[in-house]
Amino acid sequence: MHEIEAAADEATHAIIRKVGGSFVTPFDRADIHALAVALDQCVDLMEAAVDLIVLYQVDEVLPRVAKQVEVIARMADLTHDAMPQLRSMKEMGAYWVEINRLENRANKQYRRMLAELFNAKKADAITVMKHKDIIDALEATANGFEHVALTVEAIAVRES
Repeated sequence: MHEIEAAADEATHAIIRKVGGSFVTPFDRADIHALAVALDQCVDLMEAAVDLIVLYQVDEVLPRVAKQVEVIARMADLTHDAMPQLRSMKEMGAYWVEINRLENRANKQYRRMLAELFNAKKADAITVMKHKDIIDALEATANGFEHVALTVEAIAVRES
C-alpha cells in the first residue's frame, strides 16, 4: 500500500506540473487540481486504514470490515473507469449516482460496525479504540470517493 500511495503522490505532482506547463487544458485548471488532490486523498486514506491495522498489530478485524472494503474497492473501480470519460463528460451521471449509492451503503456499514464494536461483550477499551480508528479511516475513504464524484459532477455542470 505504501508503494501505491507513493505512486499516487507522484502522479498527482505530475498532473499538477503538466497543467502548470500547458497553455490549453481540457477544463479549468483549478478543477483539474481539485480532482487530482481529491483522488490522491482517497489513496492516502486507504493507506491510513492499512497502516493502522499494521501499526496497531490487529490480528483480526471486525467481520463487516471486509464488506466495507468491498464497497470501497467498487468505488475505486468505478472512479478508475470514469476518469477517461472526463474528456467528453458523457454518461458521467451514472458514475456519481452509483458512487453516492455506495457511499450511503458504506455509511450504513460504518454505523453497524460501530454498534457491533461498542455493544460487544468483554471488549477492552484499547481494542475498541484500535478498531474504531480503523473503521473511521475506512469511512473517511468512502467519503473521499464521494468527494471525488461530487468534484466530477461539479466539473460536468460547469463544462456543460
